[in-house]
Amino acid sequence: MTVKAMVIEEHGGPEQFKLVEQELGQPGPGEVLIRHKAVGLNFIDVYQRTGLYPMTLPHVLGMEGAGVIEAVGDGVTHLKAGDRAAYAATPPGAYCEARVMPAAQVCPLPDAISFEEGAAMMLKGMTVNYLFRRTTPILPGDTVLFHAAAGGVGLIACQWARSEGIRLIGTAGTDEKCQLALDHGASECINYRTEDWVARVKDLTGGAGVDVVMDAVGADTFEGSLDSLRPLGMMISFGNASGPVPPFSVGILGQKGSLKITRPTLFTHIADGPTCQQMARELFEKVVAGDVKLRIDQRFPLEDVGEAHRTLEARRTTGSTILTL
Repeated sequence: MTVKAMVIEEHGGPEQFKLVEQELGQPGPGEVLIRHKAVGLNFIDVYQRTGLYPMTLPHVLGMEGAGVIEAVGDGVTHLKAGDRAAYAATPPGAYCEARVMPAAQVCPLPDAISFEEGAAMMLKGMTVNYLFRRTTPILPGDTVLFHAAAGGVGLIACQWARSEGIRLIGTAGTDEKCQLALDHGASECINYRTEDWVARVKDLTGGAGVDVVMDAVGADTFEGSLDSLRPLGMMISFGNASGPVPPFSVGILGQKGSLKITRPTLFTHIADGPTCQQMARELFEKVVAGDVKLRIDQRFPLEDVGEAHRTLEARRTTGSTILTL
């Protein structure tokens, strides 16, 4: 069986994507064959394409998708042929019609959640899960600063925070994006292009600073994020949309109030199969209950993934972006 896939043979710009036909075998022990109905797009895909996160080439990119299981290998007990399923997982390879992949991170998808929602939510939603539940204790009434609050991860984070009684102060680059974050549960949202967001955060917290910063922007926001924390606060740096954080002296954490900092990744959290399945169930519960609604604002055919990358990199997206098949 052959399937269409979008491959890169060299690191570089969106023009590197090529449409190819790939031969697909049968799943081996611990693997499944999934036929995609929709595929998710994430900033990590851009990092891999450009070489910021180098990888062996040629390679098909894409870290999340949703579809129907067509076959399972020996030892796979949580899925069977015909099941609806969704995943966020390594290795990359989702930009295709179908693939054989490890089964441990492929999760049964409830009937109440569409394939498009499944493709749009797994990587982003489980990222929000580990940010709020598995990185540092965050209690009702605590205050979180979340950058890029109108993006795919951000809009889920706004809703998650609201559902758990957590005050989320967002930042975004336009008044329209700020309103979007507010509509999805942010308590306040700061337009970083028109306001001094560090001063505004201090004003909103009565000078105290926030308990936790969640920062996927990277270089542009790192220093201001540290300055927005209360003493003993936690900085969670989980992305590099503006470029990687430059080296810094660890002593600065002491000078700014005995701060804590961590650089987690989703894939450490979901490397353990049972943990991954539990995180997915917690996410699905939020969605089925209506606490989290998935907003899919951009759809591109699989063959137009290059244009999808251009749109994402230009920060012209809101909510989630998916590739359709």
